[in-house]
Amino acid sequence: MTSKERSRLKSMANGLQPVTQIGKGGLSDNLIEALSEALEARELIKVNILETADSDADNVAQNAADLLGAQVVAVIGRKAIFYRRSSKKEFQHIVF
Repeated sequence: MTSKERSRLKSMANGLQPVTQIGKGGLSDNLIEALSEALEARELIKVNILETADSDADNVAQNAADLLGAQVVAVIGRKAIFYRRSSKKEFQHIVF
């Protein structure tokens, strides 16, 4: 992902509300499934990472992205932004 693409995605995510929170429960199978469904429906999501999470926000975000097959756009404070292109055919994909 280029810096221009990352910048565009960050600006698009600015108005988004977080879809869920990651806390002391960590990255459970149900949470990963819910995040995957949200990415399939939206392509770009924002997630809160609580203070009670097992490690710092950067590590949690990278672990989640690896499990989701997504890219971490940015981690700003305790909020992470993820992007994954949707596999739906009849979908208006994000254009860079």
